[in-house]
Amino acid sequence: MSFFKRFGEFGLILQLLLGIAAGVVVGLTAGTGVMEVVVSLKYVLGQFIFYSVPLVIIAFIAPAIVRLGKNASSMLFTGVGFAYLSAAGAATMAATAGYIIIPHLSIATKVDALHELPEVLFQLNIPPVMSVMTALITALVFGLATVWTKAESFERIFSDFERIMMQVVSRIIIPILPFFIATTFAGLAYEGTLTKQLPVFLKVVVIVIIGHFIWLTVLYTIAAVISKRNPIEVIRHYPSAYLTAVGTMSSAATLPVSLECAAKSKVLSKSVVEFMVPLGATVHLCGSVLTETFFAMTISMMLYGTLPSVATMALFIALFGIFAIGAPGVPGGTVMASLGIVVGVLHFDPAGVALLLAIFALQDSFGTACNVTGDGALALMLEGIFNKDKKLN
Repeated sequence: MSFFKRFGEFGLILQLLLGIAAGVVVGLTAGTGVMEVVVSLKYVLGQFIFYSVPLVIIAFIAPAIVRLGKNASSMLFTGVGFAYLSAAGAATMAATAGYIIIPHLSIATKVDALHELPEVLFQLNIPPVMSVMTALITALVFGLATVWTKAESFERIFSDFERIMMQVVSRIIIPILPFFIATTFAGLAYEGTLTKQLPVFLKVVVIVIIGHFIWLTVLYTIAAVISKRNPIEVIRHYPSAYLTAVGTMSSAATLPVSLECAAKSKVLSKSVVEFMVPLGATVHLCGSVLTETFFAMTISMMLYGTLPSVATMALFIALFGIFAIGAPGVPGGTVMASLGIVVGVLHFDPAGVALLLAIFALQDSFGTACNVTGDGALALMLEGIFNKDKKLN
């Protein structure tokens, strides 16, 4: 790992790219025996990473709230409000594009069966001490209560816990991420996702990814207007977080890298970074929402011969923004959280739900990368509102 330190902040990017490449090669060439080991390694690494995520959320959000002091309540309300508006705005853009583009697309309706991954040989179950949402609520409640009661002992505890988890992140989680990403891509390549499913829906996936970058441009433009600061100084630090999200397919698992990237920006303060980035990893899912909205409309046309009405999509988008805030920041968390409204509002049958899950999995990584990168824009918006005339720390 010392070799990669020579490349500075690009060292992690290089490791992630090597992990992706190695994983694809292994997945395309390995036999069942090797893949059993790969799948088992992915399981164990994933167990530790997702065990750590709730602890990281508490360790960063609670002390950040304490440092924010009397502005904590208003900043929380504003941050969640921005996350909702971002998700709803992304979904509205996707729906508008869907009405314009989808009728002119010719997409195959069948997906070839995937090569099933072997069973995990060795299971080391490390369940998180609490769910991601429970951790978020715990951090918010204890952080706000500490501010209200001015409990100095808890301020010191949260500060110490933050330093402890920072060491866990830098010494354990970040070093094992390239290996976790390698095993993830090995599984995708072995299953056939990279060689069978992707060509079937290539047009749709490309359209959605273009939509991600359009929405990120919109977000950072709005952030620049609100903050009157250069958004390039934020987004230029995000490539490693983007690639990590592509590999992990999880905002939560990418959180340590996202914090590291945002902290390097000269236009973001420590207090806002440590508040909005962990909060965004849980409640800001604009890329995933954009993706699922466009895919759901495509599947509606493919299976049922018609696009949902404007009124139906308006209701779907309004509810989806709320469900996205509560969705877990884990692979497929958005689509799983939204299945209720997919069935209840869009009236998808089991075949439609299955197809939605299959297509969503094709680009889950890119939707997550959009989510993560968009968190920097929300942090910049909060800077413009709460730290407009304050010196950055």
